[in-house]
Amino acid sequence: MSQATIAPANIKTLADLRQRLGGIPLERIWFQPAPGTATEKDVLEAETRENRLCELVDGTLVEKAMGFEESRVAGVLMYRISAYLDQNDLGICVGADGMMRIAPGLVRIPDLSFITWEKLPGRESPREPIPDLVPDLAVEVLSEGNTKPEMARKVREYFDAGVLLVWLIDPRKRTARVFSTIEKSSLVRAHQMLDGGAVLPGFVLLLSDLLDHGRRPRQG
Repeated sequence: MSQATIAPANIKTLADLRQRLGGIPLERIWFQPAPGTATEKDVLEAETRENRLCELVDGTLVEKAMGFEESRVAGVLMYRISAYLDQNDLGICVGADGMMRIAPGLVRIPDLSFITWEKLPGRESPREPIPDLVPDLAVEVLSEGNTKPEMARKVREYFDAGVLLVWLIDPRKRTARVFSTIEKSSLVRAHQMLDGGAVLPGFVLLLSDLLDHGRRPRQG
């Protein structure tokens, strides 16, 4: 199991640490273990002992921002992509507890990830709790606890690691920001389509269908 990256030397205060992590709420930054000393073992213990999902960033446990509505949206998207994969056997889809080591000392947990068979050792789903994997598609459903600098850092890290497509879905604004590269993105509004592009060829989904499915009983 790889060790965490020690916090950079220019972090001298809590304010420095918070800024580096994207100005996130302080309650999401864990101080046990001390920032700069956390490892993947601590990530797993946070899940098993306290039922909390934490990412590992600069040797610090950062609790994942989550909420009921965000979970619902991610679940609907998981269902739609899984149905697509039943007809197009391209890889696997994992949800918001699918931890991945996308770089040494960096564990991220997208709300949804799609990984092609070609990236999977032996073309099988890995059994280790934190595999060395980089998804082809990484989806983040934004919560109130997420900040713009935090998500900008995540997007940069995803593309640095080799992710091909990133979706940032904002249920409150009813929009999705689709990144095909770190520099190139487009805004999808509720009446427009999410498109899987070359990563999920032929997959399209009206954003309003994703955001509104399951919010209220169906009529008739």
